[in-house]
Amino acid sequence: MILIKSAQIIDGTGKPPFKGDILIKDNRISAIGNFADKKADTIINGSGYIIAPGFIDVNTSSDHYLSLFNNPKQKDFLIQGVTTIIGGQCGSSLAPLYSGSLKSVRRWGRIHQVNVDWTTISELRDTLKRLGLGVNFGTLVGHSTMRHEIAGEESRDLTASEMDVFKKILEDSLDDGALGMSTGLGHVLSQTVSHSELKRLLVIIANKGKVYTTHLRDEFENIVSATEEALIIAKESGVPTIISHLRPAIGYEDKFKEAFELIEKNLDKGNIYFDTNPFDVNVVPVDMMLPKWIQHGNFEVILEELNKEENQKRLIKDFKNSKINLDSLIIAGAKDNSIIVGKTLKEFSKNRGVDSYYGFIKLMQITGVHALVFRKNINMDILREIMFHPRALVGSNSASLKYSAEFLKPERTTNTFPKYLHMAMDKKIPLEESIRKITSLPAKIFGIKERGIIREGWYADLVMLKDNKVTNVLINGKSVVKDRVIKEVLAGDII
Repeated sequence: MILIKSAQIIDGTGKPPFKGDILIKDNRISAIGNFADKKADTIINGSGYIIAPGFIDVNTSSDHYLSLFNNPKQKDFLIQGVTTIIGGQCGSSLAPLYSGSLKSVRRWGRIHQVNVDWTTISELRDTLKRLGLGVNFGTLVGHSTMRHEIAGEESRDLTASEMDVFKKILEDSLDDGALGMSTGLGHVLSQTVSHSELKRLLVIIANKGKVYTTHLRDEFENIVSATEEALIIAKESGVPTIISHLRPAIGYEDKFKEAFELIEKNLDKGNIYFDTNPFDVNVVPVDMMLPKWIQHGNFEVILEELNKEENQKRLIKDFKNSKINLDSLIIAGAKDNSIIVGKTLKEFSKNRGVDSYYGFIKLMQITGVHALVFRKNINMDILREIMFHPRALVGSNSASLKYSAEFLKPERTTNTFPKYLHMAMDKKIPLEESIRKITSLPAKIFGIKERGIIREGWYADLVMLKDNKVTNVLINGKSVVKDRVIKEVLAGDII
């Protein structure tokens, strides 16, 4: 047993802090109260500390980058106080994989390095339990992943029989433990997915009491119509709907404000939320920066089109007329080309004797369209305001990666939740309210049972803070961070 004594407890419900002791037996909170004379195997002095439920990161990418397999401790989350992460976002998940292919995540991870020994969500859960994880992990089922199993990489409407198969796969995946479904409507192969297709699938989500998350079809020029689409889906289906990584792009502030006003006007018509994080830099796959006319087919098709001189000229013309500052892009990931990681696109291009327009094309060619860039394009003034909206959730939209010369870590990988809490403190938001938004609120929305609140009988996922800094973390009753030192323990569970 573990006994934490004399701490200020913020239980995650939004109630004010109260002083008390917490008794932990096995993986659960056994009792909360005053246990001055109680004996335990481990006694932790909580005096001067605040104890809160473990934080829940609602939008993560460790599954996309496959770091659940090569970096199972997920230390970047632990050091922030994150005890539960949610994957399967933006239409791509690790299951179901009836074809055995991880193609839906290949823009992020090295898919050939993982031995796929699962097909269903249930089998994936068994695999991850066997391997062990440092954090609790729950997954949505990706619309693009399921569609790939049925229609391959074709951008077309599904036939009636294919839709029947799709609905059966979705239903089975939800029964197997998926938290809901995600779409990545801004990604190449999902841009032509119809409203009617989504509507039919969301009937199943509604019947199962699950959640729907969506990467908008357009986050820039057409963000208003893309947001309207998400709101209509939420209203029609009644499903809790979360707009993924909603952020105000520089140059499109007026359109963003119009879209956000649309959200606020429709809060009473749909169960709508959005997630975001407190940073002005995006990590963007290069294919998503291409204009729509060349974003068709798979990466091989895109690369073939990029090699045509007439398409290169048209692409450069489009870039010149856009609001994208190519010179300022920083190469954050480049498959088999670690020597260029960390360079600006301007430096990369200069070294090859071309301007940044041709340099961008060169980058896609030498990486096979498998490159990531840092793009500083978020208006922080607007972002600071929406971060604390009643329907805002916090998602790092990041992965805990094993060190590699082929990737740069953005700040949000290690500092999303500390920075969020610091911003909340600056805005004079009570700590119990900012804690609620990253614990019990996401647990309720995603249907995560017996986590997110410090309550007798619930799982002992706990964070200890001193001077608003995470010092200790317990997951399922096991100490995983002590005095800011990460322990060699895989205490996570599959939720």
